[in-house]
Amino acid sequence: MSIEQRLTELGIELPTPAAPVASYVPAVEQHGLLHISGQISFAEDGTLIKGRLGEDVDLDGGIAAARRCGVMLLAQIKAALGSLDRVERVVKLGVFVNSAPSFTDQPKVANGASELMQEVFGEAGRHARSAVGVTVLPLGVAVEVDAIVAIKD
Repeated sequence: MSIEQRLTELGIELPTPAAPVASYVPAVEQHGLLHISGQISFAEDGTLIKGRLGEDVDLDGGIAAARRCGVMLLAQIKAALGSLDRVERVVKLGVFVNSAPSFTDQPKVANGASELMQEVFGEAGRHARSAVGVTVLPLGVAVEVDAIVAIKD
């Protein structure tokens, strides 16, 4: 089954990849690895998912925001490679969570993106990861996720 078929089976529709909001490119391919710039949390309707975990965003909202970052990562990967079938393995995700000082469930939030990669790519979606709490993210979003993926020739 192709990855496109898998997305259809999962009911996932990829959005138009987000344009950079500053001076960077969305993806860089180098030595068999594709580095995807941080993708911020956009809802399905295109609005930003804003807020701080532990204050005005609950854990389930954070997990959903991380999953939406993962969907945008997939859109960026497809735009860069032409096909998600070129992904050999998801190597690493970096997850940044807009967190109140007392919020310590960043790993649970990050699971929203991690579990999506495993649903889409199976075993090749299992990856190394960082989950970091930060005091603010661009545009006030709740979550940002970047990725490194190994690609097939």
